[in-house]
Amino acid sequence: LDVIAQASGDSEGRAALARALRVTRLKTARYSVVRPMQIGAALAGAGQPLLADYAAAGEPLGDAYQLRDDVLGVFGDPARTGKSAIDDLRQGKVTVLIAVAFARAARRQQRALRELFGRADLDATEAASIREIIVACGALDTIEQRIERQLAAALESFATMPIDDQAKDALAALARRAVRRSE
Repeated sequence: LDVIAQASGDSEGRAALARALRVTRLKTARYSVVRPMQIGAALAGAGQPLLADYAAAGEPLGDAYQLRDDVLGVFGDPARTGKSAIDDLRQGKVTVLIAVAFARAARRQQRALRELFGRADLDATEAASIREIIVACGALDTIEQRIERQLAAALESFATMPIDDQAKDALAALARRAVRRSE
């Protein structure tokens, strides 16, 4: 889905947003967060109810983690993140952030996004223009709010899991660190 989304160049509309959310859920939330937690729990002898609890906590945590990664891919400091803040824009990577920006942008802003987003020769000034649109149309705030909601859901799930308090605290600390790694 990730490769198809990038190859299609479809960054606008509800379908683009739905696809970006699905990629986030399947690629990051389940593959990188839920399954590793469930494997660890299963190796420790957890039963099906606890494995379901890990999924309930891991999916919103994985979503929040990927959304943060998407934000850092556009707004992050390369010296701190170790990754470019322009490559995703040049590659035309349709993330949830980008799909929301296209959905919320005014017509003039959408035209500018269409012209700039995905250009292999995108320069720093043009990337700054895309960032300005993302902020001005409220897409960045929307994603930041979603990150916080997803993190809160994960933390609430961890807090109610039938595991010892030390494990709950460790999981909550790891979750906060993973999602707030830019701070």
